Amino acid sequence: MTETPGTRLDPIERILQRAPEETTDDSRTTVFGDEAPGSPASTPTTGDFELEARSGLRRVSGLSTELEDVTEVEYRQLRLENVVLIGVYPHGTLAEAEYSLRELALLCNTAGATVLDGVLQQRDMPDAATYIGSGKAKELADIVAQEGADTVVADTELSPSQRRALEDVVRVKVIDRTAVILDIFSQHAKTREGKAQVELAQLQYLLPRLRGWGESMSRQAGGQVGGAAAGMGSRGPGETKIELDRRRINQRIARLRKQITGFAPARASKRRNRERTNVASVAIAGYTNAGKSSLLNRLTGAGVMVQDALFATLDPTVRKAETPDGRPYTLTDTVGFVRHLPHELVEAFRSTLEEVADADVIVHVVDGAHPDPGAQIHTVRQVIADVGAEDLPEIIVFNKSDLIDPDREVELRGLAPGAVFVSAKKDFGIDRLHRAIAEVLPRPTLHRVLVIPFDRGDLVAFAHEHGDVLDTSYGESGTRVEVMLDDKALAVLGDYVVTGP
Repeated sequence: MTETPGTRLDPIERILQRAPEETTDDSRTTVFGDEAPGSPASTPTTGDFELEARSGLRRVSGLSTELEDVTEVEYRQLRLENVVLIGVYPHGTLAEAEYSLRELALLCNTAGATVLDGVLQQRDMPDAATYIGSGKAKELADIVAQEGADTVVADTELSPSQRRALEDVVRVKVIDRTAVILDIFSQHAKTREGKAQVELAQLQYLLPRLRGWGESMSRQAGGQVGGAAAGMGSRGPGETKIELDRRRINQRIARLRKQITGFAPARASKRRNRERTNVASVAIAGYTNAGKSSLLNRLTGAGVMVQDALFATLDPTVRKAETPDGRPYTLTDTVGFVRHLPHELVEAFRSTLEEVADADVIVHVVDGAHPDPGAQIHTVRQVIADVGAEDLPEIIVFNKSDLIDPDREVELRGLAPGAVFVSAKKDFGIDRLHRAIAEVLPRPTLHRVLVIPFDRGDLVAFAHEHGDVLDTSYGESGTRVEVMLDDKALAVLGDYVVTGP
């Protein structure tokens, strides 16, 4: 494809055209299909209002950050306006680089940026100085000047020295993939805990990247500064501005960690209540934008916000559901994962991810229309393993199945035998998913026969709610119930057991 006068190619396609000629058209596939936007509702839901409020937040245009001098760049507020992307890939992995670059473009769009152009370079190792090498850096500077870009975004996590060296060449702000993800998280966090977790991750990311120039590097006066009368040897060197910043950030990090720890008892109390009432829990996990919130809406009618954007959901949402045979359980919608998820975010959101580790079953949602679902599955399972939940029962759910053809479905079934195919957008396959969850949820294993007095109907109801009732009959002394129980339910009903091992 060539660009003709009067036409303008998609920025990503222009980037990919700079790649080597051995690229096949088959590898240039759109990464993401349409997000399943949840069930239509005749009346607005809470999620509708949240989406409207979020859509009303627009970045202010015209704030060019082209720099005459980069001396204050690290302390400027992150502004993603018009961006140029850069990426480096080793020989033989062009298709994966294309997927990653398209994903970076979606991340930038979610953060409020417009992708103008970019550079994709093949080399065995990123350049230690400027990431893309001096020649490509000069080419990048020309592209930035020609397009009028404000920011350069690298498809990796840059070292502080690489960012500084690249800024010296391109003369605009340079950020990396991690900074974009952190910016998205800061926009989307709503609860006190979510905001604290995001701020903690941002400060942990910023701390090793502080820098100073000019007066920022000079020392403040220390010791007694009253003049000559203070005497010799009484004036210490004081702190530099960058040392002061480091100390303040470390103090803030300590306060945030203490604050996040303070949220843990409330969540643990809720989990204990669910355990005490013998309610099983199911966690919905998956790649970002795979349709987890849409699926939660279909399964429970939760009405949570759904948006065709990466990391639309940050704060976990818990809703009650029932299996087809009437057993109650909870469904938890969790934050989505992405390749190269910053380590700072995994650590900061570890308390939230505990919802996955403490679940009885994980519903692993995969975007069936994604060109590389295997990579998505691998990424999500890595994060699940990081929080110690790799041994939990897992149900693979391929969402957006209305966008795939039969041949593709055969390929996906080979990738994950036993997977459930659904479309949250078209309300397809939801009943099959209900049945799959019911089959995997833990069932009572203790067979008992109970005789419950007629005046204790509450215990009969308890047996039905927390056990599998096999038979019910009535005798002179009360209601005879043959039931399968677990240890917790048996502790309540044990006084009424008349038959059992």
